[in-house]
Amino acid sequence: MKGSTANHEAGPQARNHHPGNLVAPVQPIVDEIGNASHKGVSGGSKASPVPEIYHIQWGPSAWLVVLHIGVLFAPWTFTWSGLALALVLHWATGSLGICLGFHRLLTHTGLVVPKWLYNTLALIGTLAGEGGPISWTANHRKHHAYSDQPGDPHSPHDGPWWAHMFWLAFTTDNGDFKGYARKWVPDLLKHPFLMTLENWFLPIHLAFAAMITGAGYLIGGTELAVSWLIWAVCVRMVGVLHATWFVNSASHMFGYKNYETKDDSRNNWWVAIIAYGEGWHNNHHAHPRLAQHGHKWWEFDITYAAIRLLRAVGLATDVVDLASMQEKKRAHAERNAA
Repeated sequence: MKGSTANHEAGPQARNHHPGNLVAPVQPIVDEIGNASHKGVSGGSKASPVPEIYHIQWGPSAWLVVLHIGVLFAPWTFTWSGLALALVLHWATGSLGICLGFHRLLTHTGLVVPKWLYNTLALIGTLAGEGGPISWTANHRKHHAYSDQPGDPHSPHDGPWWAHMFWLAFTTDNGDFKGYARKWVPDLLKHPFLMTLENWFLPIHLAFAAMITGAGYLIGGTELAVSWLIWAVCVRMVGVLHATWFVNSASHMFGYKNYETKDDSRNNWWVAIIAYGEGWHNNHHAHPRLAQHGHKWWEFDITYAAIRLLRAVGLATDVVDLASMQEKKRAHAERNAA
């Protein structure tokens, strides 16, 4: 596998012919941005991006500061139930919401799911605290188009701390969010529910925090309410944030390569553990459409395990993985040989 590149990730032609209760991707924009055969992926673009105009985003910056301040109270508010709730929500919002929902489903369309599940995963991903589905997906598609080149929103070439978190304090859309979204995520703009999640990001989080705090109060009074607020909201979200941020920083700096790509993506085992399989990042940049990020037998990918479970119970179809890619290659070779 080493030294190879990928251009066979596109799923079956039947992807665009699902009944209305399934959410099938709008293929042209995904093929243009998310397929490794496109010159813009993995740092291969020759086109110069529009020069960035950096403006501080005071709202997102304040959001991140408040969450980290909340974590400072963790030692004095610890309860076992708070820790358990934080761990469950870390997995749900991190693996199911961000890794499966925002990343492999919305950004790269590596599978097709029923509309109710599509919307549910988008909601869970929003609760991770990393932004709404429109902005998150737009930034990530832009990252693939200019990976580790000028125009990449979060390359370690601009500094490890910039790639890890500081880029989030500044705009990535040159002050034109609508135009930015139309360029990078025109397929997602056709989903009103995703726009609702984007526009109501803060109220959704305030409502969820109120629910967590209220449940804690009803069960154990003020002490448990505060514990659940700090651990299930602040500690959990900061944990998810840094786990996925390490994909942008550490997985472009440390690790090994199974594939020769034109960027600095690396497979990093410890990032794969804390980020639910996302640390097999060189595999991902070589084959962006694949919903399967672990390509060696020992590269365990817990998010792909969840996708396999969804497929087994009939809730995921057209999963783009190594098996489907190899089948497509065989079919292509047979057609050429005929």
